Amino acid sequence: MNRKPIIALMYDFDNTLCTKNMQEYTFIPEVGMTTEEFWKESNSQSREKNMDGILSYMYVMLERAKASKKSIRKEAFMELGKDLEYYPGVTTWFSRINEIGRSLGAQIEHYIISSGLREIIEGSKIFHEFKEVFGCEFLYDENGIACWPKNAVNYTTKTQFIFRINKGVLDISNDYDLNRFTPERERRVLYHNMIYIGDGLTDVPCMKLVKLNGGQSIAVYKKDDRKTCEDLLSVNRVNFIEPADYRKGKPLEKTVTEIIRKMVAQDVLLQKSKEQFESLYI
Repeated sequence: MNRKPIIALMYDFDNTLCTKNMQEYTFIPEVGMTTEEFWKESNSQSREKNMDGILSYMYVMLERAKASKKSIRKEAFMELGKDLEYYPGVTTWFSRINEIGRSLGAQIEHYIISSGLREIIEGSKIFHEFKEVFGCEFLYDENGIACWPKNAVNYTTKTQFIFRINKGVLDISNDYDLNRFTPERERRVLYHNMIYIGDGLTDVPCMKLVKLNGGQSIAVYKKDDRKTCEDLLSVNRVNFIEPADYRKGKPLEKTVTEIIRKMVAQDVLLQKSKEQFESLYI
């Protein structure tokens, strides 16, 4: 039985789709700090208290917002998403890639795996493009005030979400189905049908995991700032490096198109092989 392969495009967010860390557009200036001051405080606290760096920045956000009498309701964090700035072509990228997938015989799904705040991404103009967004989140009390980290996604725990996408277990409270044995060919998104797009060292665990399992990893870079991505390519941690330019006809779109074409062809051949093998026993 013919079926369209599901191809998952998974993205980091900060410096991959938007042009800098999401807190730097509006939040940090509004609490009266410079970008350098905010991250220095967060990193210093992480080192001095032997604290996870992601939990540290979330704590600093809450403390600095309260000190500046800024709202720490979910709606306030979502409002920050309106100020995000994206690399060229990002806002039309998803519909174009979806159409390319359809024309080649694939079903395309987009996912975010980010150490940034899901609440900010929820408030962005591109949130609706994603099947799921995995990111850091606050827990809110009965008054709607952020009171505790609900989810903290650091650079190594990002990889768990690749396993969830692979099995189609997107509810992060559902560990039973995630850990239950499922034959590879019965999983929802096969590893060799995964594409991971990130920008640097914080994405290495995901990039390497996808690449080692037959998928494709792409490191994107700002104009004239290729060094980090070249280093990743030189040590075989990514398959490709491209400028962070998502516009129609640019190298990134061309590379992703050829990857999708290859994945569809591979899936067709695997399906044909499976059907011929099974026919021997009918």
